[in-house]
Amino acid sequence: MTTPHTHTTTQGTIAVLGLGRMGEAIATRLAAQGWDVVGWTRSGRTSGAVKTTGDPNDAVAAADFVLLALFDGPACRQVLDDVRDLLRTDTIVLNTSTIAPAEASELARQFGPSYVHAPVLGSVPAVAAGTLQILAAADHDALDRARPVLEALGTVRRVDDASTAAALKLIANSSLAGAVFALRDSLRQADALGLPRAQVLDVLELGQLGGLVARKRPFLDTPPAPAAATFTIQALSKDMALLADASNTPLRSASGLAETASEPDPDPEADIAVAATVPAVEDAVLAPLRAYIRGHATGDPSYFRDAFLPTAHIEGIRDGAFVSWHLDEYCTLFPGRPAPDEPTRTRRIDAVDVHGTVATATMTLSHGADTFTDVFLLARVADGWRIANKAYHHRTCAT
Repeated sequence: MTTPHTHTTTQGTIAVLGLGRMGEAIATRLAAQGWDVVGWTRSGRTSGAVKTTGDPNDAVAAADFVLLALFDGPACRQVLDDVRDLLRTDTIVLNTSTIAPAEASELARQFGPSYVHAPVLGSVPAVAAGTLQILAAADHDALDRARPVLEALGTVRRVDDASTAAALKLIANSSLAGAVFALRDSLRQADALGLPRAQVLDVLELGQLGGLVARKRPFLDTPPAPAAATFTIQALSKDMALLADASNTPLRSASGLAETASEPDPDPEADIAVAATVPAVEDAVLAPLRAYIRGHATGDPSYFRDAFLPTAHIEGIRDGAFVSWHLDEYCTLFPGRPAPDEPTRTRRIDAVDVHGTVATATMTLSHGADTFTDVFLLARVADGWRIANKAYHHRTCAT
């Protein structure tokens, strides 16, 4: 690990390809540190903070370093294919983009010792302060040459290879997505309890989510304060999809963020903090689950007929054998009156995830020594939400 230090004289020419939020911040920081910077962006939109060109080939023709700050792997491949013939043999390609491990590995193979894969941890404020954490994978000579550029942006942490650097960046962003969802859960529960938002955020700043809450407070207050996004829902959603694909392991935040990004409000270009303020699921989705709870509490099967579609099945292991009941068969299990130990029984809706016209839900039922975990598939039909099917797991706790 090295300590960032400042350059006060021109060190060389850097072409920054991609002038979005991060790219423009990086270009501005490098120019302020004494580097000769020329930028290019596919959209043609720039703030004028650094000199730009409309042709990426013009930007790279005289560049000692070509720094990529692009949205995804396909953008990196396309831009590098476009400028490849104009790259000098001694030009170092620095790729700070967040892409898939396989994409990073392929670019490293194509460009060999002139390629430095350098994804960064931190957003626009960290760029401006020169406090990024940079995961750099490269040939020793290339990294030695690139180090002054990278150290103008933050602290360099060497990683063995491009694939590992890309994977570690995705893992880091996964923890950020988890924190956003944890914050969302806290805010939803606080809203359900009628707690003032400002008071809740004050207390959350004291805990494990404190750093995130403090940084994102303008987006979280009610009403939110005007603030520019530093990391968008769309970008984090893309990163989580890359991680889920690369690991071939289920990742709830990948689908959760994608669902958030597809909603008209917030929009995909909103800051990730806005995903933490999405209201809880509407009562209409909860209505059949609450009817199901009332059926268990009262023993009255009419509640189950309200909760389930007529075609529903209820399935699980009973007395060591798999059972699959039609709704009518299931209803015959209930005598029309509460169980004798009903005052000691509890039922809790654990999670509900809505995906357009379908939803999934889980519930925990504690009936004395017996605990049931129920998993529901719900569908939105003409007369509202209904349970399409239920599967359950039953366990008995020894007393």
